[in-house]
Amino acid sequence: MDNQPIDMRKEAAVKGFFVALVIALLFVLALLLGSRNEQLVTINYFVAQGEFRLPVVLASVFFAGFLLCWCFAVYHIGKLKYALSRANRKLQKLEPQTATNPASLVSSGEVKS
Repeated sequence: MDNQPIDMRKEAAVKGFFVALVIALLFVLALLLGSRNEQLVTINYFVAQGEFRLPVVLASVFFAGFLLCWCFAVYHIGKLKYALSRANRKLQKLEPQTATNPASLVSSGEVKS
């Protein structure tokens, strides 16, 4: 029974690896197919202007969006893991108290039979 969480973590890690691999392969495929397009696009910055090939612009924007979404996901997952570990610590503190004094679980308003 103790091996179940470890197996689930390994399974999730393998699944995450394959998802990342598929995304990377799609990214490379998009670069290969887009590399034949030699069209130049003009990008206006606040103070400057530049001309870049369309596949480079698309790849850069896709990669920047992927990194931004990944950062948000890591932040939220980390926040959830922190909340879970805090709740587990509180639970571990309460378990010895309830094991030694089960009467503490009964509130003062209840009738004991």
